[in-house]
Amino acid sequence: MAKILLVEDEPDNRDLIRMFLESDGYTVATAATGEDAVKEAGEAAFDLVLMDLSLPGEFDGIEATRRLRADARFDRVPVVALTAHAMRGDRERALAAGCDEHIAKPIVDLREFAAEVARLVARGRPAGAPGSGGGN
Repeated sequence: MAKILLVEDEPDNRDLIRMFLESDGYTVATAATGEDAVKEAGEAAFDLVLMDLSLPGEFDGIEATRRLRADARFDRVPVVALTAHAMRGDRERALAAGCDEHIAKPIVDLREFAAEVARLVARGRPAGAPGSGGGN
């Protein structure tokens, strides 16, 4: 089954989402800061990254996404903003940083969330997507 990196600083949210994804058969690694996310991503291969945008530490989820996108190993790995930032312009800001999708928290419909995760894992990141080495 696919391996997901879940980046979430709130322990209760992190545990709940991790347990839900694991119950769907995914292997889930977690990180609580942008620095930890980049480090963890550099040490293992992932099929999907779920990235909170508001993270403590030296840099937030936007900067962590930019750093992942600067690494060619992540050209085909979808990064999804999973965030409470759902105001006008937040989605666009996440996409401009290299996120492929934006999912607002709280997650209201777990079936819909599971279907979206499955779709993203199966699809991967298209070659030539913005921020990938395959066409920019």
